[in-house]
Formats: sequence, C-alpha cells, structure tokens
Amino acid sequence: MLRTLLRRRKKALDIGDVTVTDRPQVRRAVLAAALGNMMEWFDFGVYAYMAVTLGKVFFPSSSPGAQVVSAFATFAAAFLVRPLGGLVFGPLGDRIGRQRVLAATMIMMAVSTFAVGFLPVYATAGFVAPVLLLVCRLVQGFSTGGEYAGATTYIAEYAPDTRRGFLGSWLDFGTFVGYALGSGLVTVLTALLGTGGMTDWGWRLPFLVAGPLGLIGLYMRMRLEETPAFRAETEAARARTPGATDSGEEEVEQARQSGHGRLKEIFTKHWEAVLICMGLVVVYNVTSYMVTSYLPTYMTETLDKDATTAQLLILGTMILVALTITVVGRSSDLWGRRPMFMAGSAALIVLAFPSMLLVRAGGALLPAFGCLILGLLLVCFAGTAAATLPALFPTRLRYGALSVSYNISVSLFGGTTPLVVSALLETTDDAMVPAYYLMAAGAIGLVSAFFLHETAGRPLRGSGPMVETPEEARALVADSRTEAGRRARDIWVRLRHPGHRHHGEH
Repeated sequence: MLRTLLRRRKKALDIGDVTVTDRPQVRRAVLAAALGNMMEWFDFGVYAYMAVTLGKVFFPSSSPGAQVVSAFATFAAAFLVRPLGGLVFGPLGDRIGRQRVLAATMIMMAVSTFAVGFLPVYATAGFVAPVLLLVCRLVQGFSTGGEYAGATTYIAEYAPDTRRGFLGSWLDFGTFVGYALGSGLVTVLTALLGTGGMTDWGWRLPFLVAGPLGLIGLYMRMRLEETPAFRAETEAARARTPGATDSGEEEVEQARQSGHGRLKEIFTKHWEAVLICMGLVVVYNVTSYMVTSYLPTYMTETLDKDATTAQLLILGTMILVALTITVVGRSSDLWGRRPMFMAGSAALIVLAFPSMLLVRAGGALLPAFGCLILGLLLVCFAGTAAATLPALFPTRLRYGALSVSYNISVSLFGGTTPLVVSALLETTDDAMVPAYYLMAAGAIGLVSAFFLHETAGRPLRGSGPMVETPEEARALVADSRTEAGRRARDIWVRLRHPGHRHHGEH
C-alpha cells in the first residue's frame, strides 16, 4: 500500500520549473508566424480568384472550361507535395529547431510566389510556360507542408498556458486576412484594368506583391529566438546522451533522434493522437475549403448567380471570420478546446442543410445570411485549431507529428473538397450535395472531439508551466507546494489509519 500511495504522489513545482514568458518576444513570435500564414493564403486567394485569367494566359489552346480545369489542376498539384514537405520539414524542425525551419519555409514561399509574376506566357514560351508554373506551385506546396504546423508549434510553445487559445487564433487570423487581401486585390485590379488588361499584364501584379511581403516576414523570423520548450528539450536530450552506458544504448538514442526514428515513434506510440488530429483537421479544412474555394463556383456555375455578387459574399464572410476569430480563441481559453470543437461540429451537422438552402435562395439577403452561418461555423474551428493541435503531441515530436498528421488530412480531404463535391453534384444532380458533405465532416469532427483530452490552461505535453509574470509563477509554485503538502498529509493519515476515510472522500 505504501508503494502505491507514494507512486501517486506528485513532486511539488520549483520556481525553476515555471517559465515566465517575455511579452515583446511573444508578440514578435505571433506576428511573424501570422505573417507567414497570411502570405500563404494571400497566394491562395489570388490564385483562386484568377483561375480564369491564368487559364487564358498559360493554357490558351484549350476550351474555356478546360482552361479553368487546367489552372485548378496546377493549383491542386501543390497539395500532392504538402505531405512530402511535412515529412521533411516536420522532423527537421524537431531536430534543428522551429525558428530555422520557419525561416526556410518563408524563403521558399516568397521566392516561388514572386517568381510566378516573372514567368513567360504560353504565347512566348509555349509548353515551357505551364511547366514553369507547375514547378512554382510544387515549390509553394512543399514549403507549405512545413509552414502551418511549424507556426502553430512556435506560437503554442511561446504562449502562456492561460492565453494559448487567444494568441494561437492570431495565426488563423492571418489566414483569412491573407485570403481577403489576395482576393480583394484581384477584384480591384480587375475593376481598374478590365479583363483585357488583366490578361495582358495585370495578372503579374498580385504575385509581385509577395516579394516585399516575403522580405518583411523573413526579417521578422530571422529575429526570433528558439522557443523555451525546444531549448529545454534540447538540453534534456544532451543530458541523456552522455549517460548511455554502452554503444548499444547510444545507438538506440541516435535512432530515436533521427528523422526515421521519430516518424516510427509517431505512428507506433502516438497513433491515437494522430487520428484525433486528422479528424479535427478534416472538419476544419472541409468547412474552410468549402466556403473559400468551392462556394463561389457553386453559386455562379450551379445556382447561376452573378459572379461579382458571389465574390462579395465570400469576401464578406472572410471579413466576418477575421473579426470574430480572436474572440473565439479567447473563449476557448475560458471554456476549453473540446467544448468549442464539439459545439461547432454538432452545429455544423444541424445547420449545414438550412444554410445551404439560404445560399440557394434568390436575391442577395438570404444567401448572405446563409454565408454568415457558414462563416460562424467555420470560425469555431479556425479560432481553436492552432491551440488544440500542437497540444496533442509531446515537445520532442510535436513539429513532425503535427506536420505529418495535418498535411495528410489536408491533402486527402481538405484540398480535394471542391473536386469531390463538384464530382458528386455532377453525378447525382443534387444541389444539396455540399450540405451533405459538410454534415459528414461535422460527424467526423464530433467523434474526434469526443476523444480529445482537454488542454486549455494546462502545460503542453513534455513541457513545464508557462505564465506571464513572476507573480503568477510564485503563486503557481505556492499552490503546488500546498497541494503536495496536502497529498503528503493524506498519505500519512492512510498509513497510520488504514481504515480511515478522509472527510473529502465519499
């Protein structure tokens, strides 16, 4: 009995176990991470809104329909290499550090997007033009494979435990601001230059904007320090290695530290967390790509709505999400990540059908209300994901495990949403297919959230507590010692009086 009771006793915290965050450094970390995500989705918004124009520029010999398909096929190719980027950048970020990898992904993203603005067109370079466009898209996709997981990991490992949801939500704030800026820029340029001007030379301008954005983002990321959690894990790993007593133990430790060893450990020891992560990513990304990518095409091609009206409705929805996302992030700190995901998933199952009925209605008011509902459902996941997903994995595997899980799920289910839904709609001739698809994603999200362990206000796995002020650190240590003293007293009472039940037990 003594052994059982002592095993249950937890050591009290020492002041050295608690990390006090540096507020200016936290702000720089959040801003630098959000700017990278904004740039990624700026490119997404530009490409999505310029699919028709790019089809004319790079695939002029095809029919108008084939031009759009070819342009979107080139866009979709980036999703094929995202898991590969995650396999490379994720374990690398766990080995050499988050900051270095995030700087590398920023460089690749900026250069590849900027290069699109200088590509020759089909009229001057022939078949080489679309091939070069495809190469740029593949580089973008490869770098994106390490971007979101690294950015969420970086913010999560810098944020105080009680504010991780609020600070993490700024990352996805950058997502929707970037999309709104990209799509808004294309809309303004099209209005100013006209279709002919955009086809002749105006299509280059949005991509050239990525150059200055990339330089600003790279400058900010190069100024960042490594996260406290990664520094502590690195020091612990260095302390473990010299303690190996023979070459066999050294080989085991080297295998654990290698990229292959980490990937094996992710899928053998953390497969449950991987599945939960993939399920949560499914509901978030299916909803996101349905609203941002497919809905404009659905409203114009299937419902025969005016293209400008459709674009303005989606742009307004993105602005709504951006304005409310940090409120949701703060709410997840108060109420928990699990309730937010479960409530959002359940609401998606219930409201997907009515919201799509509103989108199908005539005029602009009812479709706007339907888009409003979809935007509020989307923000439930967007405002919570960045704080929820990194907390699923321990520090030494966090970047790699999240990169692999996130990118596989996005590539298989998120990025394919427009293609699968349009194919199902064509096959079944049922205009409510998007609603059914959203309901299925909501069911997956609900099941995944059910198995999710609550992490709000708690330290990340493998890391100590993180607070904002020294006063909070001292209070946390004092509470911990009080709790440890209470446990010691309970153990002593049970040893002296085995049949005695503490007055707090029932």
